[in-house]
Amino acid sequence: MEEARLAPFRREQATARTRIVSRFVTDFVEIRAKEPSIHVLLIPGNPGIVAFYKDFVEELYENLGGKASITAIGHISHSKKDAERGRLFSLHEQIDHKVDFIEQEFQHSEQSLVLVGHSIGAYICLEIFNRLQKKVKFCVGLYPFLTLNKNSIKQSAIGYIARSSFLCKGVSSFVSFIGSFQASVTRSIVRRLLGPSWSVTAVEATCSHLLWYHTMRNVLFMAMTEFTKLSEEPDWNFISAKQDQIAFLFGVDDHWGPLAHLEEISKRAPGAALSVETEGHTHGYCCTEAGSFWVADYVANLIKTQFLTRN
Repeated sequence: MEEARLAPFRREQATARTRIVSRFVTDFVEIRAKEPSIHVLLIPGNPGIVAFYKDFVEELYENLGGKASITAIGHISHSKKDAERGRLFSLHEQIDHKVDFIEQEFQHSEQSLVLVGHSIGAYICLEIFNRLQKKVKFCVGLYPFLTLNKNSIKQSAIGYIARSSFLCKGVSSFVSFIGSFQASVTRSIVRRLLGPSWSVTAVEATCSHLLWYHTMRNVLFMAMTEFTKLSEEPDWNFISAKQDQIAFLFGVDDHWGPLAHLEEISKRAPGAALSVETEGHTHGYCCTEAGSFWVADYVANLIKTQFLTRN
């Protein structure tokens, strides 16, 4: 096991770890509480780089008063080390990976397990919940990507690129070229491309983990398999059956999870806790401090209502 402390900050510090899960090298960012009654497992979007969620993890831990352990688990090969030697992993394989981790880590745990998923991570959480209904107590989807948005030009463009091996290789080569410069030069380019609103944490995560050929190939391959699977309807029967254990946070102008999808959920599962963020944050909330803090407060309030205030 490899372990390193992340850069000092004013909150309780998250720990970056590398562990083996189902034979695959896996990145984690986590904070362990001394006597937790709840364990929050965060499933990232795509890219599945947990370093993007450092600010969110730390703020969520603080908002829960240290009463819950927080673990963010990364996707296989969405990291700076090409430990799997160029192998590409599908959405289904990433789901299996998370299920294996839960069965390995929480087999004998008495803590309440809460799943929190961002974007495609929300879909992954629902799939995990469906498979492990006795272990999971609550599921939260943040800016959820649950089915294709046929009206989104951006999704159509990404899908076109992801389906082309030639384009995927070209995009991945270009990204790795930017990452090949001296660190200060790469950081300056990334900052200019992404804009001043992005946090130091997000810029560093981009430079250190995303700008690699194998990482971008895996991001695009996973996206291709996402688009294939999410062309299907969500499992409305399951969502309806578990609606009192499910919550979703949507954005006002989010093509990955448009408000039309919220309206459909409200009809199919009226008991689900549905909210709309109107503070001006984006789908990539974890890339800004303001977004990370606001969403952490939202999730903390949900957990307090569901668990801590009842005990």
